[in-house]
Amino acid sequence: MCCDIKRRFLLLYATQKGQAKAIAEEICQQADAHGFEADIHCITESDKYNLVTEKDPLVIVISTTGTGDPPDTACKFVKEIKNKTLPPDHFAHLRYGLLGLGDSEYMFFCNGGKIVDKRLQELGAQHFYETGLADDCVGLEIVVEPWIDGLWLALRREFTSRNIKEDMSNNLRAVSNGVSAMTVDPSMSGACSLDSEIQHLKLEDLEVKATDTLSQRPANVHSVVSVQNTEPSLDRSVPPLSKSTLNIPALPSEYIDVQFQDSIDQKTTFCYQPGDAFCVICPNNAREVQELLHLLGLSERKECFVCLKIKQATKKKGAAQPEHIPEGSTVEFILTWSLEIRAVPKKAFLRALVEYTSDAREKRRLQELCSKQGASDYNSFIRDPNICLLDLLHAFPTCRPPLNLLIEHLPKLQARSYSASSSNLFQPGKLQFVFNVVEFPSSPSRLVSRKGVCTGWLAELVEPMLQPHKNSLNAKEGKSSTVKVSIFARPINTFHLPSDPSVPFMMVGPGTGVSPFIGFLQHRQKLQEQHTDWKFGETWLFFGCRHQDRDYLFRDELRSFVENSTLTHLKVCFSRDPPAATEKNPTKYVQDNIRLCAKEVARVLLKERGCFYVCGDAKHMAKDVNDTLVDILSTDAGVDKLEAMKILATLRQEKRYLQDVWA
Repeated sequence: MCCDIKRRFLLLYATQKGQAKAIAEEICQQADAHGFEADIHCITESDKYNLVTEKDPLVIVISTTGTGDPPDTACKFVKEIKNKTLPPDHFAHLRYGLLGLGDSEYMFFCNGGKIVDKRLQELGAQHFYETGLADDCVGLEIVVEPWIDGLWLALRREFTSRNIKEDMSNNLRAVSNGVSAMTVDPSMSGACSLDSEIQHLKLEDLEVKATDTLSQRPANVHSVVSVQNTEPSLDRSVPPLSKSTLNIPALPSEYIDVQFQDSIDQKTTFCYQPGDAFCVICPNNAREVQELLHLLGLSERKECFVCLKIKQATKKKGAAQPEHIPEGSTVEFILTWSLEIRAVPKKAFLRALVEYTSDAREKRRLQELCSKQGASDYNSFIRDPNICLLDLLHAFPTCRPPLNLLIEHLPKLQARSYSASSSNLFQPGKLQFVFNVVEFPSSPSRLVSRKGVCTGWLAELVEPMLQPHKNSLNAKEGKSSTVKVSIFARPINTFHLPSDPSVPFMMVGPGTGVSPFIGFLQHRQKLQEQHTDWKFGETWLFFGCRHQDRDYLFRDELRSFVENSTLTHLKVCFSRDPPAATEKNPTKYVQDNIRLCAKEVARVLLKERGCFYVCGDAKHMAKDVNDTLVDILSTDAGVDKLEAMKILATLRQEKRYLQDVWA
């Protein structure tokens, strides 16, 4: 094969919020510099690729959503490859590498990638490169960057192995035809064993030469201002980093051309079941949008309409106009409703910002933060404190990027998901939900405190309702107190009541995790009123919060459910309150009460084939509850913990152990 011919590989991505797509696009961009051509597609675009006939190497980047599901874009693909009629050699011709994205705060880390990886192997596909599992809890780039670096060596070995096999096949064919065989290049000796090498290629074994890595060159900065301080910060570095030669990413190719030219009210019928989740379409904070317009020098043009076109000279493959920016949007609308301006800037964005920063010291610091050598500083001063573009523009005052750079690098403003805490049967035409106002305190890298994008906005909307005095003033002034919020149903949800009302079920929902269970109980109460001849299974709720007098959500409603026998058992605990003198077995957390009811839990789950629901914090509570269930099942069934975990996995498969958790 001629050395200047680009060697093709198929690159598929399955994304939920854009992370996997961005990483796949980075691989695609780097591929050209390494002598490869990435044929990139979203995994849903099955009309543009065919794995059954694919001959070139396959690379997959896939995220995980929910409590361990493949992203929505991969659902159809996963369903197709899970077809039990497929033979075990269906993909025997495929050689692939897979990069999974996930968050270890969730129980089923990178499960979307693991599901696809396992099934491909069951169908005969083989790795040419070891699977990478990147953890958003500690920073995706910790795994993603070395995995991408090692990909090029793995691909070169894969193509070399294929060439050798093809040459040998040709030679054997020539010999069998009575023609003198061609001589194999001595430099390729020993390459026949490449198959086994590739199968066991480990990330820690990869040594990519300097000539093979992207943009490994000293930063082009004339001088660095010396500083007295010995502690690094967002806008300042110290030796050895400040004196190091930097390996910085390649400059991303700009692809959107912005031209300036001289309220969302969506009515929809929302049908839902108790336990369903829905998404709230929220805007960015208005004050932050105005501040961003000012820093970008766009305040006077905020009402201008924006016309987006693809730059004719762009080198970006597959460049397309972003679908999340409506045609005819104004500058202010884009920054308010379309872009996640609070997103933590990725290294590619930092690299692009360097080109629009005039001060030499600021340029150098941005280069450090996006370099391999500055990985620790990137985590400490950008990723961990959740720094956003606004914080960067304050820290680097000579940085003034154009609007197209924001559109290219900031992700889509995502709708926020909440659980319904009501029943349409109990309250026809009404939807109720609960939210906590998220607070982000100020820090050395972020000079101001902030509230969550959606919860802060919702808190402002409901404030007049919670203050009757302000409401009466608004009424006198003719101001309407009606609030309109646009929502849509979250697809693919199984967190529902048992279809058979006689099946018993247990609910675990501390804090706002109790929200969907209020809907469950409202629905159950209405069914009991309407169908007095039905048999209803017992119901349990394990609720907990910090303080009984301040945090006990739905206290009156829960007591009412107990009094009218809708809720059979209510177990509550308060982690920050001192135990009552009359308590024989004081408890602090929901898992403590679950342990006290171990025999009942085992009876409901194993003997009566009941259901177990968990809603709330994934990082601690859900894991602790899971561990408690393992202990209970192990003791009751008289098996070790491994077998108990298998029992729990079976309950999950049977949709009898269900979680709706978040980090």
